[in-house]
Order: sequence, then C-alpha cells, then structure tokens
Amino acid sequence: MAITRSRQQHRFWVLVIIVSISGFSQGMLLPLISAIFEQDGIPGTLNGLNATGLYIGTLLVSPFMEAPLRKFGYKPVIISGGLIVIISLLSFPLWKSVIFWFMLRLFIGIGDHALHFATQTWITSTVPPENLGRSISIYGLSVGVGFAIGPMFVPLVSIYEGLPFIVSALLTLCAWGLVFTLKNDLPEVMASSASAGHFGKRVKATVIVAWIALLGPFAYGFLESSLNAMFPVYALRNGLSLSMVSIIIPAFAFGGIISQVPLGILSDKIGRRPVLLIGLGGGMLAFTGAAFLSTSAIAIMIMFFVGGIFSGSLFSLGVAYMSDLTPKHLLPTGNLLCGIFFSFGSLTGPILGGYVLEVSQHHYLYLFGLLMGTLFLLTLAGKKRVKQEIL
Repeated sequence: MAITRSRQQHRFWVLVIIVSISGFSQGMLLPLISAIFEQDGIPGTLNGLNATGLYIGTLLVSPFMEAPLRKFGYKPVIISGGLIVIISLLSFPLWKSVIFWFMLRLFIGIGDHALHFATQTWITSTVPPENLGRSISIYGLSVGVGFAIGPMFVPLVSIYEGLPFIVSALLTLCAWGLVFTLKNDLPEVMASSASAGHFGKRVKATVIVAWIALLGPFAYGFLESSLNAMFPVYALRNGLSLSMVSIIIPAFAFGGIISQVPLGILSDKIGRRPVLLIGLGGGMLAFTGAAFLSTSAIAIMIMFFVGGIFSGSLFSLGVAYMSDLTPKHLLPTGNLLCGIFFSFGSLTGPILGGYVLEVSQHHYLYLFGLLMGTLFLLTLAGKKRVKQEIL
C-alpha cells in the first residue's frame, strides 16, 4: 500500500511539473510573438488572429483524442504531445513568417492539448472526490506558475530573437524526460459500455449535465489568451515599455497562484458554484477598476493582481465542478470539453481583443469586466436548470 501511495504521489508531481512547463511555454509565446509582430508593424487584428493558431490546433485535434488514450493509455499520449511541442519550439528561429509561425502555433496547440487532456484525465480519474478540489487546484497552480514566469523571459529577445524559443524547448525537454519514469495506465472508465457510444452523443450528454461548469474554463481561456497576446499591443500603444509589460502580465498569474489552493480547498468545503460566483464577481470588479485607472501602469498591475486572486482559479474550479456533475463514464469527455471550452475562450479573446483595439483601444480593458459580469449572471441563473437536468 505504501509503495502504491508513493507511486501515485510520484505520478501526480510528475504530471504537475509537465503542465507547469507547458504553461510556461504558452505564457511566454503569447506576449513574445505579439511584441515581435507589433514591433514589425503587423496590424493588431492580424496579430490577434495569429495567436489563435494555438487554440485552433486544440479544437482540430479534440474529436480524435479519446481513441488513442483508450487504446494506448496516458503515457504514450503525453510523450507524443511533448515531442510535438519541442520540435515546434525549436522551429521558430528557423524562419520568421506570419504564416509559418501560425502553423507552428497550431502544432503546439495540438501537442499541448494532448499533454493537458491526458494529465488532467489521469488526475481526475484517480483522485478521491473529497480531495479533488485541492488536487485540481494544485494542477491549476502549476499552470499558473508557468504562465507567471513565462512572460519574464520575453526580454531575452533583446539578446537574440530565437533565444526565448530555445530556452522554452530545453525546459520542455527536461519535463518530457520525467514522463519515462511513469508506469503506463489505461483509463478503465473509457472501456465501459456506457462510454462506448458515438462521440457526439457523449458530448451532448456531458454538456446537458455540466454546461455551467464549462463556463470557468471558457472565462479563463479568454482572459489568459487576450491578456498575454493583446495586452502587450495595448500597452505599447499607450507608451508602456516592454519591460513593464513583462511585469504587469505576470501580476494576474501571481494573484492566481496565491489564491489557487485556498479557493480549491474552500470549494471542497462549501461547494464549487459559490466559489465560482466569487471568482467571476471579483474578476468583474477588478478588471472594471483597471479600465477606470488605465492611465497608471501601477494601478493596472494592482488591479490585474486582484483580478488574478479572484479569476485565476476559474479553470481548475470549472474542472472540479465538471467532475462533480458528470457521471463517471463521461468523465473523459468532460475533461475533453473543458479543454475545448478553454480553447473557445482562448480563440475569442485575441480576436475580440484585437478588434476592440482597432476600433476603440480605450475600451479594451472594459471587455474583461463585461465578460466576467455576463458569466456571473449565467452561473447565478443556471443553478436550478442544472439540478433539474441531473435529476
């Protein structure tokens, strides 16, 4: 029993390290490429569209993720995803082109989704329900730490434009090597007759019972991608230096780091929905405050930090809530949908953010307050409907 517990702990922390490095790569790539394109005179809308390559890759591969996981297990899927990410990162310095970099981001989206889907399903399928909030919050914390550290490496571009990509590839390679220390496992739940139906039917059944939980990943994806990809453009156009941007963006992630585990533990005690409402409501107030105080870089940084405290846990809270609402045989599909809704939000963020920047850049920060407020009302109104559908 002690050996099994030790092995489970080792597996959990290896998976946590993997997703933290994945978060680092994404957190660095979004502001890095946006800043490079902005300095090269690429329009904001095209800049935002290019950032969507990461999430288009996720959406393209999503319908095909369950089959290899069922057939080969968690470990091969993680290894394949990591290899795709490493090769793609090392390819960025070879040729600077909007189209070529878009394709590389698409492949990174495919690889990252394989990593996140396999690790997330492995954790949610094996962690006891009473500890799920804590464990998923640690999972989300690791991603948040990666995102917080990632933008700090953007100034390396001043030494050599390809250096940040190479550093990220080497770190990913180190984390990838740890996967080989794990024993492969097959997701037993996916072998059941109840989960063997058509993919579309499983998706429909999961959305019916857990749609409200998917709002959290959507909101976090929107915030994360637009803040990392388009805020540098907003900041540079308003006279902020790139070094200041590399401090402001991580403020959101650091806020999430501080609150991630406490909010996860709180959700184990009082329920996921009340904590989700706290996160959405607090995020709405923080980003609206940032918009009002947009003339001060320090005020924006403080508001981003407060916004992170409230909203930085939306993804992990959503995953935990989905696990509460979803029947066991639909849990892999639920994890897949969390990734898909995260990608929907991540796609919408840069596109809508880029559009707002071109039309009226002074309203850019209000966009986040409006989003948080809308999702707060949907979560508040959705309680009775979800209970009826579960019954």
